[in-house]
This record gives sequence, structure tokens and C-alpha cells, in this order.
Amino acid sequence: MGAPTDHAITLDGPRLTPPGGRRPRQLVVLCHGVGADGEDMMGLAELLCHALPETAFVCPHAPFPFDLAPAGRQWFPLFERSNAMIEQGVRATAPLLARFFAAECARLGLPHRAGVLAGFSQGAMMALFTGLRMADPPGALAGFSGALPGLATLPAELKARPPVLLVHGERDEVVAPAMTREMERVLRALGVPVHALYRPELGHSLDDEGIGAFAALCADLLERQGGSSST
Repeated sequence: MGAPTDHAITLDGPRLTPPGGRRPRQLVVLCHGVGADGEDMMGLAELLCHALPETAFVCPHAPFPFDLAPAGRQWFPLFERSNAMIEQGVRATAPLLARFFAAECARLGLPHRAGVLAGFSQGAMMALFTGLRMADPPGALAGFSGALPGLATLPAELKARPPVLLVHGERDEVVAPAMTREMERVLRALGVPVHALYRPELGHSLDDEGIGAFAALCADLLERQGGSSST
């Protein structure tokens, strides 16, 4: 499977608009994990929309078919799971996600700082890698059960320091929580504000505590934006 080239590949996925036809003051982009698709993140969006009634949600489908199963999508291949190959895959697809985020903000008439870029597992890798390297970054980032490829090059490539929420289960059998602890250490050393939440009984999943922390992150960003949603 090749990496995206120029603008030939575009992202799309299910969207959820604020109830009652309200004009959104915030955008949340939720990136799914490997083998899933955007519909899998819609349950989270539907749960959050009650606490965030002025927020629009979009859950893009990853650009490539999952190469280890007949269904699902992936952001980059996992035939070889070395750190170098994972970083190569994330780095190749990150511009695609950055363009999608920018296009969704423009569609809603929102500045990038009114947006949140978040993801689960492979989607967390994409959201965190992309958001920290955007010259016009999202207002906040979040990663659930994920990691951050490219830690060695981040000091030279970091373009923004938005607040970052990291949530990881201590019993995660897919992505080791030690990867989030190392990410937290590096981000803090670079002056990135981080709130890390490690859930003792949680595996490779989400729980109410992590979802609540994410809702609080989004609500805090909205409060800091005040009443303005103009560019």
C-alpha cells in the first residue's frame, strides 16, 4: 500500500451537528483505530454532544482498507510494526489529516484554535503527530490508548503547544501504557501542557473517566474561546 500522494486522496466520514440547528462554536475531529472506521467513533460523538451542545463532530474514515482483515480501515499499514515503519506510515498520512482538519474548520467558519483533534489507538498516533506539527494548530489534542511516533524528531519539528490530554489503561494489552508515559515525559520537557490519566483496571478501551476528562478538555477550550467563532 502506498502513501498518499499530493491531493489525490481525500477523507470523509460521518458528521454530527449541534442540536436545534445551532451554529457550532467548536469542532471535534475523532480518529478511529485500526480495523475500525468513522462510524465506530460516532457513539462517542453522540455521547459527548449532550455535554457539548455547541460542538460539531466529524469522524473521518481512515484512507486505506485494513490490510489484515476483509473489513475496516487503517491510517497506515501494520505488516511491520517497528518504530521506524510506524513513524514512516504516520508521517506519510499526517498531511492528509491536517488538510482534512483545515477543510472542516473552513466549512464551519471556525478558526483552527476552536478545533480539537483526537483519536483512539492508531488514530491517537495520527492526531497527536499531526496536531503538534501544524503551523496553525488545533486548540487542543487528545489521545486514547495511543503513542506518539517521531519523539526523537519532535523537538526540531514542534510547531505548537496546545493542551494535550492523554488517557491510557494500565492493563492495555495492545499498546503498552509505557509508551504514553514516555510521550508525556517528552511533551512536558518541551513545554507542552499535558494532562495524563492512567486507568488502573482499563484495557485497550475507553471508560467513563477518560470520556469525562475529554469532555472537560473540550468545554475548557470552548470557554477560553469566548463567544467568537470567526476566523
